[in-house]
Amino acid sequence: MALHDGEPLPANPDRKDSLAAIRVAVRRKAEMKQEKADLDSLVSDFGLLSVGATSRDAESSISGGSAFAKLMAASCFRHRLPSPRDDALPPRQEAHALVQYYMDNIYALYPAFPETAIWATLDNIYQAGGDQALSNADHWLFWTVLAVASSAQSRSSQDEFYNRGVDFIARAVPYAEKVLTPGAMSTIPSLVLLTQYAMYDPRHFDTWHCMGFTARVVLEMGLHQDPPSHDVRDKNDLETRRKMFHCVYALDRTVSMGHARSFSFTDSAVDVALPSSSGLGRIPSISGHIRGPQSNSPALHLFQLRRLQSGWYQTLYQSGTTVLPDGQSFLWKACHELREWAELLPPSLPSDVQRLFNLELEWSYVYCLMPSTRAPQATEYRQSLLFEHAVSFIEQVHESAFDTRSAPFTTYYDVMRVYFIGTQLVSLLRAAFDLIVSGRPVLMPQSDGGGVPAPPLPHRFFQLQFEDNLQRSMKAMRFVHETLARFGERWEDALRLLEVFEGMGGEVRGMLDRRAAEVQQQQQQMQHMQQQIQHPQYPQHP
Repeated sequence: MALHDGEPLPANPDRKDSLAAIRVAVRRKAEMKQEKADLDSLVSDFGLLSVGATSRDAESSISGGSAFAKLMAASCFRHRLPSPRDDALPPRQEAHALVQYYMDNIYALYPAFPETAIWATLDNIYQAGGDQALSNADHWLFWTVLAVASSAQSRSSQDEFYNRGVDFIARAVPYAEKVLTPGAMSTIPSLVLLTQYAMYDPRHFDTWHCMGFTARVVLEMGLHQDPPSHDVRDKNDLETRRKMFHCVYALDRTVSMGHARSFSFTDSAVDVALPSSSGLGRIPSISGHIRGPQSNSPALHLFQLRRLQSGWYQTLYQSGTTVLPDGQSFLWKACHELREWAELLPPSLPSDVQRLFNLELEWSYVYCLMPSTRAPQATEYRQSLLFEHAVSFIEQVHESAFDTRSAPFTTYYDVMRVYFIGTQLVSLLRAAFDLIVSGRPVLMPQSDGGGVPAPPLPHRFFQLQFEDNLQRSMKAMRFVHETLARFGERWEDALRLLEVFEGMGGEVRGMLDRRAAEVQQQQQQMQHMQQQIQHPQYPQHP
């Protein structure tokens, strides 16, 4: 329905206003009729799609293009894209800078296509008549990379980076019908790029549906299973295949966990080794045993983190509602693996990537430790851990949001994470206010002998040593507000989440303010008593 623009319906028309009521009824009837026609068309088109793992769209010429692309357009487009402001190529220097930004900050995490492909396309498109020799896939690659790179640097929905990103994706869309064809290997990186752009521009694209189509193509083509060794003829092709799959895997876990929904496919269906390109070294195993040098590739470390997150997320949130008999041990083991992953990260990783991974780590701790149906028991130690990691995430994301530099791959899902962590902090303070605010020491649970010990409480930064938990709680609540407001300059929905958070956190803020007033009053009384002791006033006799 988002494709059909028109005059908006009146909000809550007065029942006495018969004309308004009739207008609403007529409009709704017309919308239902249009929706039925759209669904009939989509069902007709869907019947033409191939379900084979290696075949192309059977009738790509019907109705002027690929039925698969038409189905994607109807599902993934939320608002109609504006027409590009001009048809000219951007200056080559600008295009080169955007491609370089994409390669340094996003491709380093999601290497879904050969690196040489985009550079060759860039050279060819600026040669005299070179763009005439390019394929539809080359044009799609060029414009979507520019769109993602430009949108990634936007800090406001009104700035030039955002507007240029919308222009570039509008230039790419006409090639979609020829590029997004099921059964073609080149479709996968094309869909990955579309999903990445959707994560920056949820106004025009639905990321959830983009991700769903991408995962479906991967599964139908069988990329979720490594081919038998005797069928592997080219190791480079195998590496490319593995990179494509793990890029889709990593994005699917990000999108699904961000929406608190089920994954597109479970880990039990996957049998794909991590890519091990020459010169990147070996990535540490999940068990922590290292053979060979640590990898400097951010993508490989991200892939490993997504595997860890996927494991405990499936157990806690996608495996029924039965309470785990050893829930606490399971949580401690999951936290141990996350901490082990972080400790094995090489210090040579770029600082922006390290900051990104730190945020991922703190978010993972909170997501794993928060009360769930399968691990509902909220012990005092678990609550203390949850508070420390929630505050750490909020402080770090606040600093990142107000940093003048553009952090790599900061998308709308970071808005959802800030809101999510903020609501967890509110729930925690409401449930264990005295424990958290008092900062009362909590004993670490003893290990049962064969299990993994409880993770230690994280050390605070030096500048926080002089802040008590009351001050930290009040500051964290303020930081959530300021961060969502800052993100609201870029994503309109962040302001709506801010309104919800403000309504939800009103009670807790009141509790914090009252406690702060009590503490201040006690301090004033103590100061008055000390002054009386130090400077006693004796009665004066005549």
